[in-house]
Amino acid sequence: MPLYQMFCITKHYPEYMHIRELIRQSATHVMNQGGVVRKIESWGTRTLPQRMKRQGPYVNVGDYWSLYFDTSPRTLRSLNGIMRRDPRVLRWTVLKLADKVEDIAKEGERLATGENDITA
Repeated sequence: MPLYQMFCITKHYPEYMHIRELIRQSATHVMNQGGVVRKIESWGTRTLPQRMKRQGPYVNVGDYWSLYFDTSPRTLRSLNGIMRRDPRVLRWTVLKLADKVEDIAKEGERLATGENDITA
């Protein structure tokens, strides 16, 4: 299964139960479909670079978070559908980090040995 990173910006709510529920729903969806959630990162509440609107009024502040997971492309499509329909989500994107776990391990070894150094 490929490794993905989903980066998401959600509307800011004074209580964090809305964001926590969205993250739990996303992670549970991946795990119920046979995927693996590797890491969840909160980037905190920040002022948006421009006001954004999605299924409601314009907002100027958002909560940023990312989810690292392994899953099948079919599950990724259904997760995108969930994000598209959720009124709390302002923007999201999914990046494919690697096709296999071995690809990540090889990249880490290559960086550790310094094969990419430009010192000549």
